Amino acid sequence: MSMNSSDPMTERAVALKRRWFLRECGIGLGGIAANALLTREAAAATRDPGPAGPHFPGKAKRVIYMFNAGAPSHLELFDPKPELTKRNGQLPPPELLKGYRAAFIKPNSALLGSKYKFSRHGKSGIEFSELLPHTAGLADDLCLIRSMQTDAVNHAPAQIFMNTGSQQFGRPSFGAWTLYGLGSEGEDLPGYVVLTSAKGTSGGASNYGCGFLPTSYGGVPFRSGGDPVLYLSNPKGIDARAQRSSLDALTQLNQSALGTAGDPEIAARIASYEMAYRLQTSAPELMDLSKEPQSVLDLYGIKDVKEATYARNCLLARRLIERGVRFVQLFHEAWDQHGNLTKEIKKNCETTDQASAALVKDLKQRGLLEDTLVIWGGEFGRTPMVQGGNDGRDHHNRCFSYWLAGAGLKKGHVHGETDELGFNVVRDPVPVHDLNATFLHLLGFDHEKLTYRFQGRDFRLTDVHGHVVKGILA
Repeated sequence: MSMNSSDPMTERAVALKRRWFLRECGIGLGGIAANALLTREAAAATRDPGPAGPHFPGKAKRVIYMFNAGAPSHLELFDPKPELTKRNGQLPPPELLKGYRAAFIKPNSALLGSKYKFSRHGKSGIEFSELLPHTAGLADDLCLIRSMQTDAVNHAPAQIFMNTGSQQFGRPSFGAWTLYGLGSEGEDLPGYVVLTSAKGTSGGASNYGCGFLPTSYGGVPFRSGGDPVLYLSNPKGIDARAQRSSLDALTQLNQSALGTAGDPEIAARIASYEMAYRLQTSAPELMDLSKEPQSVLDLYGIKDVKEATYARNCLLARRLIERGVRFVQLFHEAWDQHGNLTKEIKKNCETTDQASAALVKDLKQRGLLEDTLVIWGGEFGRTPMVQGGNDGRDHHNRCFSYWLAGAGLKKGHVHGETDELGFNVVRDPVPVHDLNATFLHLLGFDHEKLTYRFQGRDFRLTDVHGHVVKGILA
């Protein structure tokens, strides 16, 4: 028996079904309207080519960032404190600890002096630890900041803060902002490449992600063994002709979808497929270090060209920027010495010191250092107070050290100063946002103007903070 469409019971049933659909699918009229707005915003983002280039001529054209995660101790490496050594085993002054909160230890733990000696190097006379003989040899080429500060006290949020300007997940990294602002110089490799050694990072992919920027601006991790990128090799039975034909068909489908939806992620997907195709030729050649002269391998301390090491990644960083990669980031998490500090930090320096210094020397010899920004640092420092019995240090966010080299920076220069115990900054503090503002300045950007509109707000790397640290600029 058919039902009359004008029957009140039928009309009521249809209305109930309609309400059920809207409720169960999690949408309403507001959701439909919001979706339409977001679609238009996505289409606009697709049409937006991004910044037209730097705001002014930048000294740096590319960046190599050696991020030594886990928080290297400034007190053992870069910031000599003879008074701390003199007071070893004593309690810290009570006035020093007012309002202080450590991550794990009690603030009134005894002071711990460094067991390693410092000495002056180069014409500049910068003091470095005996643990860093190779880095110390570059004293007259480096800009050493001893007055870094951060808001975060634990590894993951501190790493994400250093790299994205926010402790929250989902913000674009410094590398992504660089690529967004300057674009890529090469066509056969990603503009932003990530290399890892040791244990990776506590902050994970958020440290090198694109956040709300289109996916094409995010860092691309290269693997240390096998294909540099997963599934780079063709499956058995698929030759180059078949692959190219399949890719062309896929591109046509994606371009049709892009024209309909205007989603920038579709454009990023098309670009990623084409990049993967080109990577099949460029990536294996890049990763093959067998043709590097023995003198270069010796400079970096590389004994086995196939072994995944920090030194190998440093040499790969140079090879990457030579091939047009805009931003290379090395992650090496091995510096979290809550205990066994004396032995472990020596081991870490033996792993990283020679290669870090070799990278700067190699760039300089090839004429690349003058327009490359080289960065070495971690997420925070370590406490002057002891942890782990009598040989460890806790997290410390009030002061730590970074060293920089290359484009537009003062050479043989020390910026900032900490107190006699290495606890607080007493001169020229450099908060994280100021450091990032300075990095962008060196690349030719006004950090307040390099923005991206997302969810109705203009975002930037430095959030609503930041001042260029003019004291480190040449």
